[in-house]
Amino acid sequence: MKITEEIVDHIAHLARLEFEGDDKAAIRTDMENIITFMDRLNELDTENVEPLIFMSDEVNRLREDVAQVMISQKEALHNAPKKDSDYFRIPKVLDK
Repeated sequence: MKITEEIVDHIAHLARLEFEGDDKAAIRTDMENIITFMDRLNELDTENVEPLIFMSDEVNRLREDVAQVMISQKEALHNAPKKDSDYFRIPKVLDK
């Protein structure tokens, strides 16, 4: 597949990038190399190959979810720069 300058400009616009001069030529060459490499995959015989669903046969062994009190509310608020009885105080970020 031939990568044109319009394709590079379109993809750069979608990615919110800007390329000029030598950078645009380098990106175009890199994209052509990627497409060429991906085209090589079409040469492989995948007739009897099952799709890969999981990367390994390992099974996650998760611990049981047990609720525990690890730190009290008073301890959590102890080093807070600003607090209001039971809550952290933060600067206002949204105006009404």
